[in-house]
Amino acid sequence: MNAIDTFVEGFSRVEPIVRAVVEGLNADQLAFRLDDEANTIGWLVWHLSRVQDDHIADVSGDEQLWTAKGWAERFALPFTPDATGYDQTPDEVSSVRASEDDLLDYFEEVHTHTVSYLRSLADSDLDRVVDNSFVPAVTLGVRLMSVLADELQHAGQAAFVRGAMLRDDEQ
Repeated sequence: MNAIDTFVEGFSRVEPIVRAVVEGLNADQLAFRLDDEANTIGWLVWHLSRVQDDHIADVSGDEQLWTAKGWAERFALPFTPDATGYDQTPDEVSSVRASEDDLLDYFEEVHTHTVSYLRSLADSDLDRVVDNSFVPAVTLGVRLMSVLADELQHAGQAAFVRGAMLRDDEQ
């Protein structure tokens, strides 16, 4: 297995987690919060999708699917189209209300684009510098690993929130 195959495998592990977290939940459940400042399942999945879309578009030179494919209009969130969720307040988090279908369809389109981009790369491409604003400069491989780690972390957080919500519903 080469490095590109490893990245494809890693990003492909996020998809079933996201699907298992979101499937079968209504908009109110997707907006459930453990407390007034906690992230919701919907926000976590929207955020991880937005970050992946934003970062992969940046390194691939493509336009983000969020704007290119009309997702910003479909979600109709009260943010600028370039918002990805970084530094959002609890009130902004609570304003992310989306359906199961919208969250899964957007995530799936982003995931498909990411895997397609990854399959277009060679291992040697991973050494390309994509961000000089850090010391040391960030390579494509480091950026991809950063995005993958963020994806897995937020998918796991969303799974935790779902489990806590459903456990609370059963009691």
